[in-house]
Amino acid sequence: MSYIIDLRKKKFRLLFLFILFIIFFLLGLELVKIFLFPVKYKNLVITYSNLYDLDPYLIFSIIKVESKFNPDAQSHKNAKGLMQITDKTGQWAAKELGIKDYSDEKLYDPEINIQIGCWYINKLLNQFEDVETSLAAYNAGSGNVSKWLKDERYSQDGKKVHEIPFWETKEYVKKVLDSKRIYKKLYKSF
Repeated sequence: MSYIIDLRKKKFRLLFLFILFIIFFLLGLELVKIFLFPVKYKNLVITYSNLYDLDPYLIFSIIKVESKFNPDAQSHKNAKGLMQITDKTGQWAAKELGIKDYSDEKLYDPEINIQIGCWYINKLLNQFEDVETSLAAYNAGSGNVSKWLKDERYSQDGKKVHEIPFWETKEYVKKVLDSKRIYKKLYKSF
């Protein structure tokens, strides 16, 4: 009789541990999503990704790497907001987009920042026709990337940068693309 009770206790313990494992796994996945790969400003990202024919996973990844979703972020180069837009790029974009009463401080506004960031990424993708090369241009500037494309040390075909000479830019492109892959695995659709 005590043998049967011990078996029942073992089965109950195993079942309890299995259920506990499933709960921790599911909660753990949600915590990873919430804290490490959030989708803050989802409506704005989806709206402007659609408007500029961009992959929203790419935009979430850029925001994550650029500012960690902090709308008040400012870089050592004075880039501002979620997508780290420089004043010069912001002024150019505001003029092109017809943003009324624009000032550089508006780059801290999530909607203005995401709108300009998506517009700019779209321009770079149209110019360079390659995601990695466009990301390098977003980080290092399109002037630098244009020079690299003309240099056989960095580009084999003049269309795509195969070797990024700036370590910071190389790491940036890698981080954005790695984040994009993880976002796609965590969030199957938007």
